[in-house]
Amino acid sequence: MPRVFYSESIRRFLSQSDEEILGILASNNSFELNDLQRNTWLEEIRILKSAISEFKDGCIIFEYTIPRMGKRIDVIIILRGIIFLLEFKVGSSSYDRSAINQVIDYALDLKNFHSESLKRLLVPILVATKGRDVLLNAGLLKDGIYKPLLCNSNNIKAAIDFIFSKEKEVNFEPLDWINASYAPTPTIIEAAQALYKGHNVAEISRNDASAINLARTSREISKIIEYSKVNRKKSICFITGVPGAGKTLVGLNIANERHNFDKNEHAVFLSGNKPLVNVLQEALARDESKRKGITKAEALAKAKAFIQIIHHFRDDAISTDEAPIEKVAIFDEAQRAWTKEQLEKFMTQKKGKPNFNMSEPEFLIRVMDRHTDWAVIICLIGGGQEINTGEAGLSEWFSSLKQHFPHWMVYLSNKISDSEFIRDSSLPDLLNGLQYKFVPELHLSVSMRSFRSEKVAAFVKAILDVDSINATELLRQIIDNYPIAITRDFNAAKTWVKEKAKGTERFGLIASSGGRRLRPHGIWVQSKINSPANWFLNDMDDVRSSYFLEEAATEFDIQGLELDWTIVCWDADFRFENGTFGYYSFTGVSWKRVNSEEKKIYIKNAYRVLLTRARQGMVIFIPYGSDDDLTRATKYYDETYNYLCSIGVKPI
Repeated sequence: MPRVFYSESIRRFLSQSDEEILGILASNNSFELNDLQRNTWLEEIRILKSAISEFKDGCIIFEYTIPRMGKRIDVIIILRGIIFLLEFKVGSSSYDRSAINQVIDYALDLKNFHSESLKRLLVPILVATKGRDVLLNAGLLKDGIYKPLLCNSNNIKAAIDFIFSKEKEVNFEPLDWINASYAPTPTIIEAAQALYKGHNVAEISRNDASAINLARTSREISKIIEYSKVNRKKSICFITGVPGAGKTLVGLNIANERHNFDKNEHAVFLSGNKPLVNVLQEALARDESKRKGITKAEALAKAKAFIQIIHHFRDDAISTDEAPIEKVAIFDEAQRAWTKEQLEKFMTQKKGKPNFNMSEPEFLIRVMDRHTDWAVIICLIGGGQEINTGEAGLSEWFSSLKQHFPHWMVYLSNKISDSEFIRDSSLPDLLNGLQYKFVPELHLSVSMRSFRSEKVAAFVKAILDVDSINATELLRQIIDNYPIAITRDFNAAKTWVKEKAKGTERFGLIASSGGRRLRPHGIWVQSKINSPANWFLNDMDDVRSSYFLEEAATEFDIQGLELDWTIVCWDADFRFENGTFGYYSFTGVSWKRVNSEEKKIYIKNAYRVLLTRARQGMVIFIPYGSDDDLTRATKYYDETYNYLCSIGVKPI
């Protein structure tokens, strides 16, 4: 799909016939040109020819494509160094909030991800062709972006003149702007939708010098798959990375590229993260149903073949000894696969199959090993992401390979030796007796989630490791681009995220599942989110959405997903005391100290997940507590608050 459907100088645009312009638009449109679209374009052409007839210099663009959002900006006018973004609602008489947010989103997207827009002034304009006249008000929404102007078909020129009366910018070459790099960092939901629609990972990911090129990792995996196929080998790949580095995005890209690759090869994306799977399936189904005019049920059935709950795959494999149809299986968050004890307990209690003497890694490899020729397993591994009892961690995969599948070839990065991945194990010990090859491209070291700063994951690690000096220095480096604040006032935290978020930037409330004494503030973590899909996907008018700040997502709800802005609610389950962190569980009517090293890891990782969910910034809410309530004693909270302030997090 071309970046633009039409681009010309204003002088040339004014001299061309309406039908000639329409013909160019239609020739670049990959969809059938229906009467509604044809008439809409003709009306936009007619209105704009009248509106800009006095401007001879400049450039006009129709249908500028934004792959990350899966949308196109109706019209862009570049005049006197200023970029005007026009969203048309032909025939509309109202300036709907959703339409206003839409044109704001376009401006934010360009400002964040388009190299030539970063240093330009962007003016979003909503054109409701039959709308009333609205007073034009000057003012910036944020640096480099004007508050949206509301126009009808008759006063677009007045709006442009109004901006010229306020702003003087340096002219630039429009062609440089059109050809400039667009380097997006999509949310995982946006990425899944874009990949599913036919975009590739190179189109929807960054490719600059400071970020790992996800396409390189995808290419290396494709090479391994092709080598395994040609040479009839069985291979397992471990893709590692810091939180938000794009592991799931790589996995989805591979699944999309290899899904129904040919009649002898199928790929499937598997995850044990039920909220993530439900949200992604629902997002794909909603999007495809809307685009293709098929029923939601039809679209959902297709999405479920592409992305599956790992337990469904496992349960299906239990019922037969046949090899699965899939030759390529991508396991998301593979470090969270169950231990032998956990899986045996589940199989006994839920499936009526006692003495199931295998861990989940062993069973999943055994299922793929049923293929007589070749198979590839791709494990996506997050460092420090185990958050629940019974999660085996990475070492169980190597143990299973060593004991039962030494004929499988292992591909990994030497970065896997970091403690977040293998805990206290030794990498040489894990690999002893296995066939293996180190592939540097299988590690993603730069966080893509926090596109405003790539050092957020390192900052969070320093906080959790009580590395105060490093945390202070990292915060100094990121704070200008990635706001982090702290407060004892819950209402102040709510106000902060609402003021920071622009357009449809999503914000929400998140808290540890162990934060049982946040309940006096209306944060009840024991009450699960009714529908993660509604919480993550529904718009700001829907009370079920994250925007209402009424339901708190825990680490189990939000792992693998993300928001633009978060309120991280910090309770006494993970409290700073005497220069280190203490670990507690609320049992009955009081806090009990956690002594199990395994459970300590789960609590620490829960806060690692919570503190790395925001793409653009976060505010940390730590209650005052109350000495009238021994379960919320002020000392449980004060030291944590003081510790975070001491490394430079500013109170609001």
